Amino acid sequence: MRIIDRYLGREIFKATAFVVLAFLALFAFFDLVGELDDLGKGSYRLVHALLYVVLLLPGHAYELFPIVALIGTLAALATLAANSEFTVMRVAGFSPGQAALTLARIGLVLVAIAVVLGEVIAPEADKAAQRIRLERLGSAVGSDLRTGIWVKSDTRFVNVGQVLPDAQLKNVRIFDFDRDFRLRSISHAADGTYEGAHRWRLSGVTETLFEEGRTRVLARDAIAWESELTPDMLSVLLVVPEKLSAWGLYKYTQHLAANKQSTERYEIAFWKKLFYPLAALVMMALALPFAYVQVRHGGVGVKLFAGLMLGVLFHFLNSLFSHLGVLERWPPVAPAVIPSALFLALAVGMMWWVERR
Repeated sequence: MRIIDRYLGREIFKATAFVVLAFLALFAFFDLVGELDDLGKGSYRLVHALLYVVLLLPGHAYELFPIVALIGTLAALATLAANSEFTVMRVAGFSPGQAALTLARIGLVLVAIAVVLGEVIAPEADKAAQRIRLERLGSAVGSDLRTGIWVKSDTRFVNVGQVLPDAQLKNVRIFDFDRDFRLRSISHAADGTYEGAHRWRLSGVTETLFEEGRTRVLARDAIAWESELTPDMLSVLLVVPEKLSAWGLYKYTQHLAANKQSTERYEIAFWKKLFYPLAALVMMALALPFAYVQVRHGGVGVKLFAGLMLGVLFHFLNSLFSHLGVLERWPPVAPAVIPSALFLALAVGMMWWVERR
C-alpha cells in the first residue's frame, strides 16, 4: 500500500500545484489590470505594480487553498478512474477506508502548507505590498471616518489622523479622562514615532489641561508617550481581519475585550483562521466519492466542473456564515465550523450513496 500512497500523493500534488498556478496566474492578471490606472501617479511604475501583484499572491493562494485542494484531488482521482487505474487499485484490495486514510495523510501536508501561508507568509507579504504601493503613490493609510482612526485605550480615546506606511503617525489627538470619565486633558501632536516597548515619541505637542477652575495650555517640542498601542495593533484597523495571522487577531481581540469594545468580527476571523486550513481535508474527502462514479462521456471534465461548483459554493458559504455570525451574534466558533461540517456531511453522504450502488 505504500506504493499506492506514494503514487496517489505524487499525482495529487502535481494536479494541485497545476491548479494553484492556474488560479494565481488568473488573479495576478486581474490585479495587474486593476493597478494600470494608478501607473504614473507619484513614483508608481510598472515594476512596482508587478511587485505589488506578486506580493498579493500568497494571500490569494491561502484563500483558494480548500478549492484548489478539492479540484487538484478531484483531477488526480478522476484521471486515475478514467484510465482504470483506480479500478485496479480497488481490485488489489484498496478499500474506501484505506483510500480515505491515504487522502488524510496527503492532506496533512497540504494543511501544513496552508498554515505556513496563512500565519507567516501571506500577512507579511500583504503588509509589504500595501507599504510599497502607498510609498510610491505618496499616500497615507486612513480609516473610513473623515477624522481618521479612533482607538480606546484604558481611559484614553486616541484619534490618529493618518498612519504612514512606515507606521509614523500624523495629527494625533489624545483625550484623557479620569475614572469617572471627566475630561482631564487634550493633547495634540503633529507627529508620532514608535520607539519600541510600547513607547511613542510625539513631536509638536500642544497639551490643554482642565483643572479645577482653570485651563492651562502647554506647548512642547516633544514628549514620550507610554501606551499599549503598537504599530501592529494599528495595522489591524487598516487591514481586513481575514488577512491577519491568528496570533495578531488574538492579541487585538484581547485588547478590545479589555477595553469593553465589540470583538465579534475579530473572534470569528480568529476561529476561521484556526479551522480554515483543515477545510482542505474536508474538500479532499469530498473528492473521493467522484473516483467511484463512472461517467461514460467526458468523465474528467464533468467531475472537474462539479468540483469547481462545489468549491465556489464552499467559498460563498464561508463568507455568508461569517456575516451571519456577526449579525445574529452566534458563538464565534460556529461560523468557522458550520461550512466545513456541512461539506463533510455531504462527503460522507455521497460516499454512503456510492457504496450502496
